[in-house]
Amino acid sequence: MSNTAEKLAADDRFFEAVLLCANEMLAIYRDSPRIASIFAAQQRWLMAHAGFALHYGYPDGTTKGLYSGRFVEFVVANKIASRNTAAAFMQEMLAYRFLRPAIGQSDRRTRLLEPTETAEQHFLKWLLAHLFILDGLDGGKRVERASADPSTIGKIQPLIAKAIIETDAVRDPGKTFNLFNWANSGGLVMDYLMTRLPGFDRSKERIALGPVSLGEIRAQFMISNTHLKRLLSQAAEMGSVGWEAPPRKGDLWLSRGFILEYWNYQAAKFAVVDAAAEAVLGPAV
Repeated sequence: MSNTAEKLAADDRFFEAVLLCANEMLAIYRDSPRIASIFAAQQRWLMAHAGFALHYGYPDGTTKGLYSGRFVEFVVANKIASRNTAAAFMQEMLAYRFLRPAIGQSDRRTRLLEPTETAEQHFLKWLLAHLFILDGLDGGKRVERASADPSTIGKIQPLIAKAIIETDAVRDPGKTFNLFNWANSGGLVMDYLMTRLPGFDRSKERIALGPVSLGEIRAQFMISNTHLKRLLSQAAEMGSVGWEAPPRKGDLWLSRGFILEYWNYQAAKFAVVDAAAEAVLGPAV
């Protein structure tokens, strides 16, 4: 039986897994900053999953196929983004060559699109990183099974996308998480801050990270000084981050509530991935 979000959120070993996952996401970003930026904000991440799923065959959908009109209608219907934002996202993916006209399409009335090899390889890295974390928790063989069958990505991704889109705990984990994850590069900044945690004692209101260089964050994630300061200032006003000595001096700390928002989001997301993996690959062990 796949892991539930409640089970993962209650497992202290999952905290270490969460930090490992954050480091994996940062490593993927450093390897391919342009394509990884698609996953660095919640709205773009959801749109990317929606596009993949329509291409592979969204569960309950009548046919497979990704084209601009269908994508835009799907994104709007599922309250992911506006019509203009969805259309602009499609054009951006084509310009960056993460999407291309489908090879050998027979319907001349509709311009079908498909992910390029680059886009598929990046998503596969994302998927295998998550399966690796789950295998580490229970000794399963998800990565081995998924890697052995090239068709796995087309079977498992639509299930992940559907569940993500329908799961409030993934789409709306909490105010501070949303603040970071809906901002450009904010998700990467949040992942970075979490990887700096020395541990997590649930009884403490605040956990100190030690000195944190804003310049290093700006350089790593190509975020402007103004944007980063605004993001951290808003989080500070919410009581979610702060410094031991003003202004922005001394150790940076994260609040227990912020860390738990991140933890519970990861638990919900990993539960979605695990359920989809079990449906396609069978029991993990």
